[in-house]
Amino acid sequence: MRIKNNSLILLPAALLAAAVASQSQAATLDDVKSEGEFRCGVSTGLPGFSAPDQDGQWQGLDVEFCRAVAAAVFADPEAVSFTPLTAKERFTALQSGEIDVLSRNTTWTATRDNSLGLNFAGVDFYDGQGFLIRKDLGIDSASELDGASICVQAGTTTELNMADYFKSHDMQFQQVAFDTSDQTAQGFDSGRCDVLTSDSSQLAALRLQLADPSSVKILPERISKEPLGPVVRQGDDQWFDIVKWTLFAMLNAEELGVTRDNVDAMRDNPPNPDVARLLGKDGTFGEQLGLSNDWAYNIVKQVGNYGEVYARNVGMDSPLEVERGINALWTDGGIQYAPPVR
Repeated sequence: MRIKNNSLILLPAALLAAAVASQSQAATLDDVKSEGEFRCGVSTGLPGFSAPDQDGQWQGLDVEFCRAVAAAVFADPEAVSFTPLTAKERFTALQSGEIDVLSRNTTWTATRDNSLGLNFAGVDFYDGQGFLIRKDLGIDSASELDGASICVQAGTTTELNMADYFKSHDMQFQQVAFDTSDQTAQGFDSGRCDVLTSDSSQLAALRLQLADPSSVKILPERISKEPLGPVVRQGDDQWFDIVKWTLFAMLNAEELGVTRDNVDAMRDNPPNPDVARLLGKDGTFGEQLGLSNDWAYNIVKQVGNYGEVYARNVGMDSPLEVERGINALWTDGGIQYAPPVR
């Protein structure tokens, strides 16, 4: 059952989880194929992850992941519509069927995974919460923030992390909450608070929106683990598999050296059995998902491997210039690792 209007139904989490369970036999793949597209929930605007460009086209790492799902399902990366959601709206929109995938800088936690009727399909960005301050404050460490006023986005894990950190360090703070990341940045820029806190990647993006980005800095401490990734409703294992194996295909493609530029040559003359299986020349791995056997070829050809998507949206080829760090492949000193296609 798919909800086709754009009004969110605000129900308690327990009722929504029960509603999700009652739809456990729903075939999301059949629904999206009948409509010719699927619906992806994104942020209201976070450069590098999900934000409209000057032409109104959605761009970013989270956006490109949904285009990769569309490429896998339809062989068309444009067969997806984007719904901007605040942190407060995001889970309700997915639970109620307003969207099919939530791809919106969302942290995988026990509560979200176990009590909301949702499944996290993997981690496409490992992050950690940090603090952004004005350089003229003369502060070099989060341990010096006792008594600070701090701008934060409401309805996020950021609030709890901040409270835990200050309590454990016997410090006080004043919280100034906003509904969206843009409002949070504007509040900081206008002097409503001394400090802006969020995931470090988000801080790098929000910094670019400030009147004078050179006047601020991100403190070195990371006070939390923030594994960010796409989310689907529980009860439809096939759709869950499609979404998570889209991510795994992108990671495996990078590890195997398969890129947008060489994917045709790699498919025509696979250099090894792993590439042959990934690109549909050997086995029936696409059919196992309910897709065509060239599903992963379409992802790489039309969107790219994980490293390509990372570089142009948040990495060194982007304005954010966020180094790969722990988001590098396991073969390059990071922790990104995908199950094999075999």
